[in-house]
Amino acid sequence: MHVQEWLEQVPAVSIYALVGIVIGLESLGIPLPGEIVLVSAALLSSQHGDIDPVILGVCATAGAIIGDSIGYAIGRKGGRPLLAWLERKFPKHFSAANVATCERSFQKWGMWAVFFGRFVALLRIFAGPLAGVLRMPYWKFLVANVLGGIVWAGGTTAVIYYIGVVAEDWLKRFSYLGLAIAVLIGVGSMLFVKRRAKKAAAEAEAAGTAVPEREPVSVSD
Repeated sequence: MHVQEWLEQVPAVSIYALVGIVIGLESLGIPLPGEIVLVSAALLSSQHGDIDPVILGVCATAGAIIGDSIGYAIGRKGGRPLLAWLERKFPKHFSAANVATCERSFQKWGMWAVFFGRFVALLRIFAGPLAGVLRMPYWKFLVANVLGGIVWAGGTTAVIYYIGVVAEDWLKRFSYLGLAIAVLIGVGSMLFVKRRAKKAAAEAEAAGTAVPEREPVSVSD
């Protein structure tokens, strides 16, 4: 069953909780489709008046901020052995090449990697734990985490909601065309992201940037 079709069968309160929990777990470091759930719920709220988009956005934002903060605490305590454990559990997401790619982003951009990482699927999973592993000062992480959570979760909810409201009549008239376009855009985006991820992983391996067995590098500066 499609995510949106399944969400239509769930009470509004459960949808708020579901969105917050899924996004929280994803931000904590567990690979889950947080963005898909958020977009589906926001689109559903544009079509069903019993789902408040403001409450939905608040729950999504809270889940993102809290999840990232827990991930930071776990990463700071667990260190690099935590990354090794995650690689064994989720090898496709926490491979040495992916960790190295994200680590370079953190070392280059610091707290901005946390902020902009909200908009990149791979970094959204890594941001909290990796910031903790790299000993980023918590106040820097917290500022970027809160701002990134508000802009990403709140912004995504608002944009998708208003798009759903505006496009509702159009989609009713051209439902099959709209579906075909959505599928093509989705598949194209997925292929593009996967190709970029593979390219980044290949570059990381070629440069010999696999995660070394050493103490974490601080990103305090």
